[in-house]
Amino acid sequence: MARLIYCMNVSLDGFVADASGSPAWATVDEEIHSWFNEQQRRTAVDFYGRKLWETMTPYWPNAVSDPSSNGVELEFARAWLDTPRVVFSRTLDSVGWGARLVRDDPIGELDRVAASLGPDDEISVAGPTLAAPFVERNLVDEYRLVTHPAVLGAGLPFWPRLAAPLRLDLVEERRIGTGVVLLAYRARK
Repeated sequence: MARLIYCMNVSLDGFVADASGSPAWATVDEEIHSWFNEQQRRTAVDFYGRKLWETMTPYWPNAVSDPSSNGVELEFARAWLDTPRVVFSRTLDSVGWGARLVRDDPIGELDRVAASLGPDDEISVAGPTLAAPFVERNLVDEYRLVTHPAVLGAGLPFWPRLAAPLRLDLVEERRIGTGVVLLAYRARK
């Protein structure tokens, strides 16, 4: 079965968006963007929640034809368009750009999608609200926190509230970009 990966930009105090819901505090330079491009190329299927889907779709589908897009943006846009996407939402009527809309049961959908892929394939879950049921059930195989040197004080947390501690093993740590540190952890199952 494929592996489930939860990866996002995170502040030092554990938030993915500030109190107003904005991710603009995260500075993504060319090196960080290149790292995300590689992650996207490794992804067999993307799982998106509604909010992140609505953040991504105004820009990425059109970036390949936008003359102002730079090289790393074009790379990401091409990889993003080539990756099958599943969007989980009870409020959207439809999704475009080759994505498939699922209205219920993200756990069941993970089982269906993962069973159709190989053991080296990665499913990326993006968005903390969508990731929460996977985290709470210890279904995430690897957490990749792209940790920025910013403290937000409040906002949308990367981690949901947990009933019991989650035990992780550090599998990678490295500096990427200006002051940003990748921390990758494998879940103990």
